[in-house]
Amino acid sequence: MGLSEAPGLAARAVAVQVLALVLDRAQRLDEAFEKALARAGADLPSRDRAFARLMATTALRRLGEIDAALAGLIERPLPETAQTVRHILRVTATQLLFLDTPAYAAVDGAVRLVRQDERLTRYAGLVNAVGRRLPKSPRLAEAEAARAGTPDWLWQRWVRHYGGEIAERIARAHLIEPALDLSVKSDPAGWAERLGGEVLATGSVRLLSPGRIEELAGYDEGAWWVQDAAAALPVRLLGDVADREIADLCAAPGGKTAELAAAGARVTAVDSSERRMRQIARNLTRLKLSAELVNADVRTWDPGRRFERILLDAPCLATGTIRRHPDLPHLKSAGELDTLAARQQELLGHAVDLLAPGGTLVYAVCSLEREEGESRIASLLEARPDLAIVPVQPGEGGIASEWITPQGYLRTLPFHSPGRSPNVAGMDGFFAARLTKSANASEA
Repeated sequence: MGLSEAPGLAARAVAVQVLALVLDRAQRLDEAFEKALARAGADLPSRDRAFARLMATTALRRLGEIDAALAGLIERPLPETAQTVRHILRVTATQLLFLDTPAYAAVDGAVRLVRQDERLTRYAGLVNAVGRRLPKSPRLAEAEAARAGTPDWLWQRWVRHYGGEIAERIARAHLIEPALDLSVKSDPAGWAERLGGEVLATGSVRLLSPGRIEELAGYDEGAWWVQDAAAALPVRLLGDVADREIADLCAAPGGKTAELAAAGARVTAVDSSERRMRQIARNLTRLKLSAELVNADVRTWDPGRRFERILLDAPCLATGTIRRHPDLPHLKSAGELDTLAARQQELLGHAVDLLAPGGTLVYAVCSLEREEGESRIASLLEARPDLAIVPVQPGEGGIASEWITPQGYLRTLPFHSPGRSPNVAGMDGFFAARLTKSANASEA
């Protein structure tokens, strides 16, 4: 019986391929998933595609816990030449420990996958034995699981910057599969009722069991777009943008561009990626919104005019989005911070040059790292005495007081709760600072 004939086997093979591409070849999850589907050589039904993605994302989210469980069942470490076997065992453990897959289906699927490759057939007995023992293997406590799922370089940074208790709460939040947040063009309450969701205090609509996005009501008519509740907050710091000219710098993937356009702003969206700008154009078309799209390097872009309000959502390490992108801890490293910080400082400097006297600049990053947030603004203020902080106020845009730092910056953490009910928790980690330029500043 081939992959296409054994129920669920093709989906399991795709999940194994995704782990190999992410963990062995440092490819992003979305890219790895599309490549794995192509390699499968068949058009998987949507149910199998969803199962494959669920297995892969859960395995990455719980990798520390999974590897700890496997280590307790494998007496001798697998050789480097058996990486595929390791990934098969990880996918099997994912099904047995976290997805409630029947043991016979998960173990049989694993053994079949090993036997598909004659180089790995000799591991069939090991895979069968480990798979049968996994359901009864000891499990890590929640705190231990959170720590095991966080690379040392990230854990040590968060303990240093936030303290041990907050670091643990951040890591625990990353173990929970996030809900789907939508930004709606109008009538959040109506769409929440129609979609079976909840309106958050910030105005986003949260869906706990959304299903396939393209099949949700309102998708085809462009009533909403997917955007984490925290990601929607920086635009709110610009205040009433109706009929105002706004520059959205580093605009991709375009959620904030849509947010500004839906609020009635005249948006100029700038990004250096031609591919991602095409995606913004497609999204705006679906949403029936418009913006001027400019494909250019923000650091050198010169439109020949100044803007009263600017949003700069800068490229960053993106550690605030780990709950939605569990591949990130396995792809990123602390060594990238210096390069990113230098680029952010360059972007900030040029953004200030594009800002009109008396204008407002909002700088945002989806990062938990201080070097990309507080430190960048401190350096900017030291270099530019014509700038001043405009503190974020509690209640502004639905922002809770606990999300505001003593300096008046916005700092959301993954365990923060934007929901009106206690069971709705979690949001991306974001930093945002609002600055104003002196009215007497030179435009030179």
